[in-house]
Amino acid sequence: MKITRAVFFLLIFPLIVGIAVFSAYPVTSAAQSEFPSQDCAGCHAGPVNDVKASGGRHRAVPCIACHLGHPPKSHKAYQNCNRCHLKVRQDHFKLENCLGCHKNPHTPLNITFADIKDICVDCHAAQVAQLRDHKSKHTAVGCATCHNVHGKKPECTQCHKPHTTGMVSTVCRLCHKAHMPMPVTYASDIPSKECGACHKKAFDDLTATQSRHKPLSCSACHTDKHKVVPSCEGCHGSPHPQGIMAKFPKCGGCHNIAHDLNNWPDDRPAGITQKSTEDKAVGQTVSQQRRREDEITKKQ
Repeated sequence: MKITRAVFFLLIFPLIVGIAVFSAYPVTSAAQSEFPSQDCAGCHAGPVNDVKASGGRHRAVPCIACHLGHPPKSHKAYQNCNRCHLKVRQDHFKLENCLGCHKNPHTPLNITFADIKDICVDCHAAQVAQLRDHKSKHTAVGCATCHNVHGKKPECTQCHKPHTTGMVSTVCRLCHKAHMPMPVTYASDIPSKECGACHKKAFDDLTATQSRHKPLSCSACHTDKHKVVPSCEGCHGSPHPQGIMAKFPKCGGCHNIAHDLNNWPDDRPAGITQKSTEDKAVGQTVSQQRRREDEITKKQ
């Protein structure tokens, strides 16, 4: 009898140990890790290869984590996306029709769009707000008109005629923000040649002038915001006696346009002679210039 019990114990004990070990590690973990390569790929090589190549975080997810059943036994071959993803970013994953953007769940980051806008605001609120707050022709088009693939930044010239030959989007963006293109702003170090694309006459005059404005960049005077026209006094103060300033309140009345100072055409104002402009250009002293201005004032 004792021998029979010992034999029984020797037979039962390994079985008990085996059950305990097996219970500690779920059967699905080993099976799932091998399932795609051993079974699914036999019939579904395309999806399995898609996951391996471009699956993102889905590469770490076994097939049967999403595909809990298989036809004909189960008519729903996949689960709702928010079964897993709602735990990560609740607002975004409450949106319906995930496959409207993520066309293939096996390559979830290859995103293409239909003509949508509001759905983009979930991640791109700042850009959508710019479109709505700064009305332009861009406001009327859907996000997918330009961004038909997620993350794509198209060339502006696919819709817009460039200001100059060879202009590319990186140059356009020096002045225009894509989602609010009408407020033209620029950095203080923007090259003057970029301004010359639209303001050719002013750029050509400044390039050719012999005045002291020649070495200045456009943004030195036209700071920060487009169409800013500074007052001359901002840099020059009040360079002439009060009598002169009172009679000629506009600096351009004597000095012509700022881009080409003291270079008058034949229809220059009365009292402004070619000599008076040339004297300034060759470095006439302040006292000499004031005496000449006084002479001009007495003649009038």
